[in-house]
Amino acid sequence: MFLTFPSFGKYSTPLLFLSLQGLIFAFLLLHRYLKEKNISDAFLFGILIFACYGQTCYTMGFMGWYDTYRNTKINYALFSVGIAVAPLIYLYIKSITTSEFRLRVKDFFHFLPLTLFALYRVFIYVFDAVQPGFHEVQNGVLKLSLDEPYVQPLMTAFGFAQMLLYLAFTLQLFYHYRRKINAFFSNTYKLELNWIRNFLFVYTFLFTYDVVQTIVSSFFFELWYTQQWWLVFISGIAIIYIGIKGFFTDTTKLKKLNFSFSPNKISVPELQNHQKKEISEEAINMVKSLMEVEKPYLNPELNLIDLAKLANMSRSQLSETINAGFNKNFNDFVNMYRIDAFKKMIAAEKHEQLSLLGIAFECGFNSKATFNRVFKKLTHTSPTEFLRATV
Repeated sequence: MFLTFPSFGKYSTPLLFLSLQGLIFAFLLLHRYLKEKNISDAFLFGILIFACYGQTCYTMGFMGWYDTYRNTKINYALFSVGIAVAPLIYLYIKSITTSEFRLRVKDFFHFLPLTLFALYRVFIYVFDAVQPGFHEVQNGVLKLSLDEPYVQPLMTAFGFAQMLLYLAFTLQLFYHYRRKINAFFSNTYKLELNWIRNFLFVYTFLFTYDVVQTIVSSFFFELWYTQQWWLVFISGIAIIYIGIKGFFTDTTKLKKLNFSFSPNKISVPELQNHQKKEISEEAINMVKSLMEVEKPYLNPELNLIDLAKLANMSRSQLSETINAGFNKNFNDFVNMYRIDAFKKMIAAEKHEQLSLLGIAFECGFNSKATFNRVFKKLTHTSPTEFLRATV
C-alpha cells in the first residue's frame, strides 16, 4: 500500500510548526515546575499540552492521516479540549493571584466532566473493539449510533457553556484582584497584570470565534474544512504567544503579595454623628501631614500596611481615610504625591542633571511604563509635553 502520509502542504505545514513550538514551551514549563515547584507553571503546561493535542489532531488530518489509514481509530481519542482547558485557565489565574496557593482535593472536581467523558470513550471503544469487523472500519457500532449523533453535539454544547462560565469567573477573579492591588500597593505590577489580561483576552477571543463558527456551520451553511482551518491556525498562533509570554513573564511576585482584608469604598460619615466627622478630619490632616513631611511615597515598594504603621492606624482606618477623605484609592493617592514631587523637581531644573525617567525613579516610581501611565492619568498630558510647556 502506497502511503501518502505525511503530506506537507500549505494547510498542514503551518499547523505542524506551531504545534511543535507549542510543545517545546510546554515542556520548558514542565521542566521549570519540576525544578522550582511553581504550581502555576504546571497549570500552564496543562493548558499548552491540551491545546497542542487539539492542534495535532487537526494537523494529522490535513497531513492525510484519514485518507491513508481508512480504518484508523483516532476518532475515539478526539474531543473538545475546552472541557480540559476551561478549568485549567481558572486554576492558572487563581494560582497566580492567590497568596500561598495550594492545590486542594476539591480542586480536582473541576476535572470531573473530563474524567467521566474519558471513561465513557474508553467504554465505547472497548465495546466496539469486540464487535465483528471492527478492525476493518474507522468507527464502530456505538461510535456511529450513540457518540456521533447524540453525545458529541451534547458535549459541544456543554463545552461552550463550561468555557463561558469559567471565563466569566476567571475575569471576575482578575478584575477583583486588580482592584485590590490598587487598594494596597503604590505600584501596580503592570507587566504581570497585563499578561493576565492579555491571556484572558486571547481565550475569550478564541471562544467567541469558535462559537460563531459552530453556529454558522450548524444553522446557516456548512463550512469546508479549509474554511475551519483559520480557527485552528489562529489557535496555533495563540499557543505560541501564551507559551512565550507565560514562560518569560515572572508572576511569582504576585503570589507573594498578602491581602489581609478586603477594603471597600466607604463614604464620608453622616453629618448626624459630629464626633465621627471630627475624627475623620483629624485623620485626614494627619495622613496629609505624614505624606508631606516624611515623604513615604519615595519608597517604590510602599504598601497600605507600611503606611498604616507609619500613621499609627489600622489598615481599615487608613483605607477608609484615603477613600473618604481624598476620594482616591491607595494607588492613586500615593502616585498623586509622586507626581507632585516630579513637578517640583522639574521646577528646580533637576532635568538638567537627570533624565525624566531618572527623576521619576527618584520620586518613587519603579518603571517607565507605570510612570508614563500614571502621569497621563493624573495630569492629562505626557511627561515630555509637561516639560516642554514648563521650560
